Amino acid sequence: MNRRHFIKLTGTILLPALPACTTTQTAERPQPALPVSARSYGAMPAEKFPLPAIEVAKIDPRFLRQTVRYRTAEMPGTVIVDPEWKFLFLVMANNQAMRYGVGVGRAGFAWAGRAYVGWKRPWPTWTPPASMIARQPELEKYRDGMAPGLDNPLGARAVYIFQDGRDTLYRFHGTNEPGSIGNAVSSGCIRLFNQDAIDLYNRVQTGAPVIVLGEPRPHYDSPFDQGVTG
Repeated sequence: MNRRHFIKLTGTILLPALPACTTTQTAERPQPALPVSARSYGAMPAEKFPLPAIEVAKIDPRFLRQTVRYRTAEMPGTVIVDPEWKFLFLVMANNQAMRYGVGVGRAGFAWAGRAYVGWKRPWPTWTPPASMIARQPELEKYRDGMAPGLDNPLGARAVYIFQDGRDTLYRFHGTNEPGSIGNAVSSGCIRLFNQDAIDLYNRVQTGAPVIVLGEPRPHYDSPFDQGVTG
């Protein structure tokens, strides 16, 4: 009996702290879908710190925000991250999801598991953890926090991920490095275009389930279909 059948039969998920989640679905790897209008990535002058437009022409269209067909047993409002394909899905009704391109944790910093949204913050303060300061002593000056702004690594919005009532120290957040989307570059957090971080912030609810899929899946079949639905 494999793990997936065991879970289906018993309803039990055996996970260590931030463990790997796997799933098996039936679909083919999607072709790039048509992106939303470039206006979704325009300048946002009304923000507390006005955001510049993103040069959409330089972005792989797969990583632009779009609604896709998506098959999952998870409830609408659930966030599912696929680090292997560099996508974040916000599950919607009627077998649909809002799909965002993301940057993910580089080797040695990636994380996976089931958690939930603990809280959300607009233009958050960034406080590097002690372990990061130990690796990068130049960050000592930010031990008590880096003020919000365009240079802040958390960008325009941050969604804080909790597990068992505790902050995991991982976030979904905006980035001032749009070229990093679609790559494995961060210290474990999931980064989005600032415009997408704002969109996700406005849609996702505090307490929403979060699932980050783990470990490479060489024969993985995607739960989503080709093309957009809206």
